[in-house]
Amino acid sequence: MGEYVWFHDVSWHATYAIYFFVIGILAGLSFLSYGSWRTPALRPLREKAAYGSFGLLIIGGLLLIADLSQPMRFLNILNPAYLHFTSPLAWGAVNIVAFGISSVLYILALQKGDEAKGKLLALVTALLALGLPVYTGYDLTVHQSRPLWNTPIMPVLFVALAIASGSAVGSLIAGANAEAQKVLREYMLWSAGAVAVILVSIMGTTNYGGAASELTFMIMTTGTMGLLFIGVGFLAGSVAPAVMLYAPIGKSQGVLMISALLILIGSAALRYVILMGPQQLQTLY
Repeated sequence: MGEYVWFHDVSWHATYAIYFFVIGILAGLSFLSYGSWRTPALRPLREKAAYGSFGLLIIGGLLLIADLSQPMRFLNILNPAYLHFTSPLAWGAVNIVAFGISSVLYILALQKGDEAKGKLLALVTALLALGLPVYTGYDLTVHQSRPLWNTPIMPVLFVALAIASGSAVGSLIAGANAEAQKVLREYMLWSAGAVAVILVSIMGTTNYGGAASELTFMIMTTGTMGLLFIGVGFLAGSVAPAVMLYAPIGKSQGVLMISALLILIGSAALRYVILMGPQQLQTLY
């Protein structure tokens, strides 16, 4: 029980959990902005989602730079001489920069009212946005000695969380727009349901894995971590919104707002536990 590993401290700080949360919302908002070109009901969200996504990119970038302790290290990440494409971090750095450039071009096209260019740039920006939760999830999977992280389901979970949390923010922005809320309700319902199913799968494979996996499961399901993971992330932030949105009452404005808030709180809690739980185990063994 408790195989030897060379990590005995928490090297990924809680700042990264906030970064994962911010990146997920900005990706979800980018999907919505592109979706507005294909779904007329989402048209009122187009500019708001685009500006919101870019604003969150700035916040996420500042979080990353602050966590580096020496801000100028960020330039080394982008230096071709230091890029090693066998690392997910290198792909992530390129993805972030490309997303930022594409977002600026997209916003400029929206301001000029150039619909042809705007639609194309919306597609490019959304595809680059998809890469953000994928790379952050993949960044965890490469750690072979950390149960839970080392699973191919992690990028899928991060994409599902991005759709759920982005749709939740979109629902809060849409306000009383009934047509937009009808579409966003479907997005929140199925993405929250998908997150719940993925979490059940993760709990099953972790609980019935090897000794280290069982210890990780114990940490994530007991005490404060258990409250955040099972109580806030799984039950309150995934199962409850999916059930409420599926029920007939899910069409009411009040339930939509409550569900959106629960999804946001739950997705933040899940990212924190998924990041910190496996590391807590390795401070003990």
